[in-house]
Amino acid sequence: MRIGVPREVAEGERRVGLVPETVSRLVGEGFEVLVETGAGWDYNLDEHYEEAGARIVGDTAEVYGGADAIVKVAGPTPGEVEKLREGQLLICFLNGPREPGLVERLAKRGVTVFSNEAIPRTSAAQSMDALSSMGSIAGYKSALIAANTLGKYVPMLSTAAGTTKAANVLVLGVAVAGLQAIAIMHRLGANVFAYDIRPETKEQARSLGATFIDSEDERKKEEEDGWEEYEPTGWRRLMVSLGFYSFAEPPRDEYIVEGEEEEGEGSKEPERWSREKLEEDQRLVRERIKEMDIVITTALAPGRRAPKLVDREMVESMKAGSVIVDLAAEQGGNCELTLPGETVKHGGVAIVGPVNLPSTMPIHASQLYARNMYNLLRHITEGGEGGPRLKLDFEDEIVSAMCIAHGGEIRDEATRRALEESRSGGG
Repeated sequence: MRIGVPREVAEGERRVGLVPETVSRLVGEGFEVLVETGAGWDYNLDEHYEEAGARIVGDTAEVYGGADAIVKVAGPTPGEVEKLREGQLLICFLNGPREPGLVERLAKRGVTVFSNEAIPRTSAAQSMDALSSMGSIAGYKSALIAANTLGKYVPMLSTAAGTTKAANVLVLGVAVAGLQAIAIMHRLGANVFAYDIRPETKEQARSLGATFIDSEDERKKEEEDGWEEYEPTGWRRLMVSLGFYSFAEPPRDEYIVEGEEEEGEGSKEPERWSREKLEEDQRLVRERIKEMDIVITTALAPGRRAPKLVDREMVESMKAGSVIVDLAAEQGGNCELTLPGETVKHGGVAIVGPVNLPSTMPIHASQLYARNMYNLLRHITEGGEGGPRLKLDFEDEIVSAMCIAHGGEIRDEATRRALEESRSGGG
């Protein structure tokens, strides 16, 4: 089986599908690897690939023409689509629901498409999860961008001229990128706060040094702060003085005993409480954002527009000189005022909308991505007398989820719906 690695042609893309380290492993396992000259940019030179066992070819057409599988980073351009042929395998980042027309063109050409955005979030798929690998880099870079944009120190510092306060940082969205942003900001010495609608993320954020914003925690704290120890009075005090210490306990009818609430509460109560809690959480975030020097938003779901977490009113409530870094800029942004690829100033607040952050760290991004691709290739191939060959088991959850086009058909339901909507004018 021949694997082709073309040079990326998307603007600003400096990653590469495979690096010499993974090429060496693949060649050792019987794969042939074709690498377009210059594909590794200035950090993985042609001679490094040749030493690893790859064959360097002169142009893109030769890569596409001679390979059974193409491993690249960005989705193919119209020109690259024309170079792909029936039965060929393509692995890349290709957000089907956002690019249904592109998936349709690839399906019509008979190309088998594996989308990295469609990787299932399971333990079995972790070693192939390029989305998480790149998310970690994006979270790291977002913290550095925020610190660099902020016009003051992030940590508390004591100098001869006085002491500076540590910056307050709020991270909205506690997935891979959010957790990395929390960790880096904590290391920089900031006071870090975090929020996510998923309760299971609370302990993850706390383990990295963040204070999790939770209206339930706030309510409990207020109750504890306002709690007064029960002191018996009147005849109860007399009974205690005579040795009847059970009367030192509060009267039963003055307190709700856990587990003895009235039985009239129905099954809808938890749902109602959850909605109320969400509203209280959002109110609390609105209040806390006024105190923040930095806000990093990371809420993003593949195939969907980014949810709006920070509206104009929230931006206008922030202090002059504050910074928002919106990692969801490419998919509409978590902030109402975000513009992809630009820094917007609004009322003294800088709103940064970076795009393709992993490409700004191409060396490590390419290494991590290549390892994900190596593990994926091994998962979807099997050995044989003539060397490895493609074996697609659609009963396998990884193959079933990631293969969005095969045999001339679009397999991904979300992509098919998006295509239908675009045709009907709803997209």
